[in-house]
Amino acid sequence: MSILTSQNTRLLVQGITGSEGLFHTRQMYQYKTNIAAGVSPGKGGEWVLDGKIPVFDSVKAAVETTGANATVIFVPAKHTADAIFEAVDADIPLVVCITEGVPIQDMMRVTCYLQGKKTRLIGPNCPGILSPGEGKIGIIPADITFPGNVGVISKSGTLTYEVLYALKQADKGVSTCVGIGGDPIKGSSFIDMLELMEADAKTDQIVLIGEIGGREEEEAAEYVSRFVTKPVVAFIAGVTAPPGKRMGHAGAIIEGKDGTAQEKIEILESSGIRVAQHPEQIPELLA
Repeated sequence: MSILTSQNTRLLVQGITGSEGLFHTRQMYQYKTNIAAGVSPGKGGEWVLDGKIPVFDSVKAAVETTGANATVIFVPAKHTADAIFEAVDADIPLVVCITEGVPIQDMMRVTCYLQGKKTRLIGPNCPGILSPGEGKIGIIPADITFPGNVGVISKSGTLTYEVLYALKQADKGVSTCVGIGGDPIKGSSFIDMLELMEADAKTDQIVLIGEIGGREEEEAAEYVSRFVTKPVVAFIAGVTAPPGKRMGHAGAIIEGKDGTAQEKIEILESSGIRVAQHPEQIPELLA
């Protein structure tokens, strides 16, 4: 069992003929991810990766031909909303959007469009999903972790990699790692992923990687205290960030007294979540 992706996933790559799309398609393919097809308007009929993967002009045509049930998006930011709309209209259950810099107004339209639809969106501006030994959707390096029982949910791409490597060094494997992205408006939250990991028989412990800004970590803490039975450890980036200054992601900005790292840490700890002072301490707290 795994979260969101498995060996039964049939993946589309939207933007497969671009440099980023093609590079990461090769990485996912080498990890044995079942890539059904790519989508690039105007490039339909072509093949990539030495004739291994067909390219279609539209998501609808690709789904009808291949039976794809997930897609990953590598298109430019100005076209991302349309790419998500196209995937939703094709009834794809899982959309993972890697693209960064998507306008907030576009994500507001996407959020409204997703209401009542069966599609789950991860991202944008996220590293994607990695279930070691099961599948890889996105850009998380596959060699920094191995199969295990720790679930990881992160708003930060770079910190995701650092934590996965720290777990590997401590001989702790991962069930599923999900990078939800750090933009202020995105498809899935900490709570959405906590619900899945609480129900996952393969996940025994959970790591939350948060950062300053917003209220997601506080909301996750309340959810954990009420509904999560598994041990949860967290790390909050941005302890030294000054108020009013954006750090990293578009959503990582403190407004007034809300959203500070210290406030988040106190709320997490009051909910029974152990908080690491630095990423390398996470394996110790899990032990």
